[in-house]
Amino acid sequence: MSEKRSDGGDDLKRSIDWKQGMAIALGVPMLILPSLGYLPMYVAAAAILIWGISVLQGALQSTAYAEMATTFPKASGLPGFAQHVFRTENYKGKYDKGKLIGGFTAWSYWFGWNPILAIFAITAGGYLHGLFPALGETFTEYQLALISGLVIFSGLFIVNWFGLKDGALLGYILAAISLIPLVILAVAPFATGHVDMANITGNWWPTDWNWDMHHILMLFGIFAIAQWSACAWETAAIYGPEYKNPSKDVPKALLACGIICLVLYVLLQAAVIGVLGVDGVQEQSVSPLIPVAQAAFGQAGSVITIIMLIAAMVLIIQTAYLGSSRAMHSMAVEGNLPRVFGKTNRHGTPFVALLVIGAFNLVLISMGNAAAILAASAIGYTCANGISLFAYVKAKRHPSFANLERPFNAPKGWTNVSMIFGLFNVPLCLIGVVYLNSLEIGWTSTWVGFLVLALYLPIWLYSQHESRRRDSEAVSTPPAVHDADAREKVLDLT
Repeated sequence: MSEKRSDGGDDLKRSIDWKQGMAIALGVPMLILPSLGYLPMYVAAAAILIWGISVLQGALQSTAYAEMATTFPKASGLPGFAQHVFRTENYKGKYDKGKLIGGFTAWSYWFGWNPILAIFAITAGGYLHGLFPALGETFTEYQLALISGLVIFSGLFIVNWFGLKDGALLGYILAAISLIPLVILAVAPFATGHVDMANITGNWWPTDWNWDMHHILMLFGIFAIAQWSACAWETAAIYGPEYKNPSKDVPKALLACGIICLVLYVLLQAAVIGVLGVDGVQEQSVSPLIPVAQAAFGQAGSVITIIMLIAAMVLIIQTAYLGSSRAMHSMAVEGNLPRVFGKTNRHGTPFVALLVIGAFNLVLISMGNAAAILAASAIGYTCANGISLFAYVKAKRHPSFANLERPFNAPKGWTNVSMIFGLFNVPLCLIGVVYLNSLEIGWTSTWVGFLVLALYLPIWLYSQHESRRRDSEAVSTPPAVHDADAREKVLDLT
C-alpha cells in the first residue's frame, strides 16, 4: 500500500535501486532521433560539437540536481526541488508567491516532458506508414499516429499500474531491444569504413555562417533544442522518493545515464554526417539513420532499424510518461495542482495523472506536426531548468537551509556554476528558441507553448482555493468522540 503523508497526500513507494532508475531513464538517448537531421540544417557538422557540449552541460546541471535529490529525498526531481525551496514558510497575505514560482517550475517541467508521448506517437505512425504499404493504403499517417498512441499509452498504463518496479522491468527489456542496436548503428559505419571524415572536417560550419546577432540568437535556440534531448537524463533524479537509498542511488543513476548519452549522441551524429554528408543528412532529415543502416547492413538493415526505432520510441514514451506523471503527483501533493492528480493506487502509482497525460497527448497528436510540438515543449523545458538551477542557488545560500543534511555535495563553487547555467537557460536560451521558432515554423508553436504555461495561473488559483477550503473544513469539524460520557459533555456544551 502507498503510505500516507501527514498532509494527507499519497506517498510514492521506495522500490527501486540505481540500476532500475537508470533503466527507466535510458529512454533519454532516443531523444536524439528527431534532431539527428535537424541540427545539421543550421550548424552543419558542428552539430557533433553541439551535442557534446550539451551533454556536458547536462552533467554540470545534474551535479546540482543530484545534491538537491539527496538533500530533499522525498522530492520528485526538478519539480519537487523547486516547489520545496521556493515555498515560503509563514507567509503573509492571501497567496504564497514563492509557492507559485515553485509550482510554475514544476508545470514547465511537466510541459517539457509531457508532449514527448505525442511527438513519438506521430513519428511511429510515420515510420509505419512508410514501412508497410498496405497500411498506407488503408490508413492515413494521422490515423496510424492516433492508433499507435492509443495502443502504446494503453499498454504502458496497464504495465505501470503495478508500480515503478514493473516499469523498470519494461525499461530493461526495451533497452535491450533498442539501445544495443543503436550502439551498433553508431559504431558499425566506422568499423565498415563507410564514414568519410572529409564529410565532417570539410563541412564543419555552414559557408554562410557569421557571428552576428542573427546567428548568435539562432545558436542559443539550437542549444535550447539540443538541451531538450541531451540534458534530459536528469529525469533519473525525479524518482528520488522511490529509490531505496537515494543518497547513493541518485548520483549513480545520473552518472551512468550521462556517460551513455555522451557516447551515443556524439557517435550517432558523427556516423550520420560521416556516411551521408551534410547535404545527405538534410535530404533525409526525418530519418537519417535508415540510409546509414542500409549502407552498413544492406536493405534488411533498414527494416531492422525501423523496428528498433519503434521499440526505442516506446522506451522514451515510457520515460516521459513516468516522469511527467511524477511531476503532476508532486504538484498535487504540494498543493499546486488539484489534489485529485495526486491520487495513487495501492501500488503507489499516480494513476489519475497517467490517465490525464494520455488523454492530453491524444489531443496533441491531432496537431500532426511533431516539430511544432517539440518547439513548444522546449520552451517549457528551458524554463524548468533555468528556475530549478536558481532554486539550487537559494537552497545553498538561504539561512533556512543551512543546517540540512547533504549526503552528496557538489564541488565547491557550484552555486556560481548553477547561476551561470540558470542565466544561460533563462533568458538566453529562452529568447533563442522563440527566435528560432519564429524563423522556422512561425509563431504558432511559440504561442501554444506560452498559452499552456499561462494556463497554470488559473489552475493554481483554484488549487489554493481548494486547499483553504479543506483547511477550514478541518478546523470546523469537531474531533470524533468515542466515549459516551464525553460525548454527552460535548452535547451539553453545544
